[in-house]
Amino acid sequence: MSYPASYKTVFVIDHSPFFAESCNQPIEYDLISKSRTQGVIPLAPLSKSLWTCSMEAIVEYCRVVYDVYPTGKHISLIASDSEARPITSWNQEEQNVAPILASLAKLGPPNRDADTTDCSIIHGLAAAVEQLSEPTDGQQQIRNALMEDSEERIQNTGRIICITCIKSTSHAEMLKECVRDAIIQQNKAILGSDSLLPIDMCDCVLINTFPVDADAHVKDQKPHTVNPNLTCQVHSVRCGRYLASKMNRLLLDHYDLSITIITGIPMKEEQNASSSANYDVDLLHHKSAHVEIHKLEELQQLSSAAEAAANGSSTAGTSSGNSAASAPAKSDGNQSVLLKWCQPRATSGELLYCTGTYRISPGDVNSRPSLCLTNFLLNGRQVMLEQPRKLGTKVTSHMLASHGGEIFLHSLSTVRSQLEDPPSISEGCGGRVTDYRITDFGEFMRENRLAPCQEMPEMEEEPAIDRAKSQLERMTRHWPMVISDTIIFNMPTTIEPLQSLITKPVLDDMEVLDCKKVIYHLVSMESKNESLPVPSIGFRGKGPKKDEQYRQMWSEMEVLVRAASTTSPAHQQVLECLLDCRKPALDDPNRGSTKRAAEKVIVKAEPEVMMPQDLSMKSTVDRNPSVAKVGVEFARISRNGMEQPPIKKQRVSVTEAIGKHGRGPQSLLSLWSNRMNALHSTKHVEFAGRAESGDSCIAKLYTTTHNAEQNDNGTNDNGKGVINKKERT
Repeated sequence: MSYPASYKTVFVIDHSPFFAESCNQPIEYDLISKSRTQGVIPLAPLSKSLWTCSMEAIVEYCRVVYDVYPTGKHISLIASDSEARPITSWNQEEQNVAPILASLAKLGPPNRDADTTDCSIIHGLAAAVEQLSEPTDGQQQIRNALMEDSEERIQNTGRIICITCIKSTSHAEMLKECVRDAIIQQNKAILGSDSLLPIDMCDCVLINTFPVDADAHVKDQKPHTVNPNLTCQVHSVRCGRYLASKMNRLLLDHYDLSITIITGIPMKEEQNASSSANYDVDLLHHKSAHVEIHKLEELQQLSSAAEAAANGSSTAGTSSGNSAASAPAKSDGNQSVLLKWCQPRATSGELLYCTGTYRISPGDVNSRPSLCLTNFLLNGRQVMLEQPRKLGTKVTSHMLASHGGEIFLHSLSTVRSQLEDPPSISEGCGGRVTDYRITDFGEFMRENRLAPCQEMPEMEEEPAIDRAKSQLERMTRHWPMVISDTIIFNMPTTIEPLQSLITKPVLDDMEVLDCKKVIYHLVSMESKNESLPVPSIGFRGKGPKKDEQYRQMWSEMEVLVRAASTTSPAHQQVLECLLDCRKPALDDPNRGSTKRAAEKVIVKAEPEVMMPQDLSMKSTVDRNPSVAKVGVEFARISRNGMEQPPIKKQRVSVTEAIGKHGRGPQSLLSLWSNRMNALHSTKHVEFAGRAESGDSCIAKLYTTTHNAEQNDNGTNDNGKGVINKKERT
């Protein structure tokens, strides 16, 4: 596991007597005396020491890091004079500005009268290398978890920022060599250690600072590789406000930060509350908040370049000026963006399409505009920010809001949101898309919603998430999004239960028969020339004819069933039934009519009741005798309910099969009774004496001799023999 160089940062500060000297940058503080009457001598201006300016820049650096990254970034400080003096460590309790200030107060400023012969920055650099080899709490936890796996280990990287006074170029090279040698020796010393980590990569930043009125003896050096474990760079900067600006620019590079300049903030004057003025506030945050703006700028540059190539250089200059006028204002390259203050929002009830949230840190935390903006947001208000443009409409791209006592910059989408209304297609076919299957999609989401599930590997063949994905894949093999693109999904009462059963992973025999019933019912509807619920959107006039409607319906049914036919052999049976019953196309000479196609249908029925399960076809046969013969496959069902291989196939007429239970029109009760009798006959052992021809022939209870004696003794009123009590005894 690897970490970025910004994960661990060690500051090494020169604590030698030289840093007790003044930076020679005067600060006027007695402004009241200067504004009074003449004759009052104002106090002389002050100047900070090199140590004070350095520590202020470092503390500001740490403050921004801790604001933007509350966790995951570690900073430690080491002062160096005659020895290394640790100020803070990697402990999470010390990762705050308050512990840093408390430790600096205990350390105190450099001693101006100390002996300079023993003071050296090398002590601090060596201690910084040792500090980098110490793991943080997070690294130690990960290391303990990876102890069993010897192949993977933690890639320990970090950064050393040293603020000192470099006297010459050779002095700078000597400091680089010291860091390089210290890393090599430290890696050798901790080889195989359980408490320390070897340093895989270190970024060393040497900052040469000096008084404002002095000259630099070292030139800046860009980042370069010293050895595979070390990269170095050198910066020479004057102390005072110049050092603070330099540290701010390094901060942006080290932690991938950017600056948002909020302009046009209305604020009342401190001395005159009746008047107001506009102020600007700088906010630091992660640079990902400006990704959409940078993409827009790149598109504008590409369009300007293309227009310049097409119209010539003169036109290119004009178009470039227009695009620059419409683009958001920038400064310092891509590190800062200017956004304009909009009307604040009183409530946060409205949902906005937000693409990202980023913690912010004010650039000047103690200024009055920053304090007013911070308090304004912490009171629950929201501020919208727009890109300032000279041409075109305004674009609201960001929002400032507080959550849980912390302020975040929200990046809003500047393109059309998927949560808005469907887009209008002004040109071309289709028009406005308004007939989405919203209700069906809501039901689809309810059927496929995810819920926490406890995995039980010993009982489940596959994980729950895999089953959920498999179900979602089956149900979306054919799922039209628009009402005008489907026919069968507009008639749910007609195609049910086929629509819900065909997406199941397994179908039993009864479910297969239910699916076939739906297909037979569609055949019946087509034979009776019934109308289909064809959507009127997209058609002019009366719409397609009924033949065309049924052709589209059968085509979509085939797409639906064929998409699920690979799920199981039972699904394949449904597809075969559909292909046999589907009315062939007019241009297909190889297929017959609906009558000949229906003759090929094979339906499984009970063995002893020689009739198909689809008793509902009785009405169809009565009305349309052309649907004459159906092949019936008899299945053997054992006593325990298991299906056996079929014993025979036989051609019978549907009318004959139904006629076995009575010819001519039958009532609904008769149809239901016949069906229930057929089902119940397979669930019990039939009486041995009951004949297969029906209930009219019943086996005699007594022999012929016994019945004759009974007739001699006497008969009852109904003519049946009666057994006397004497004969019984």
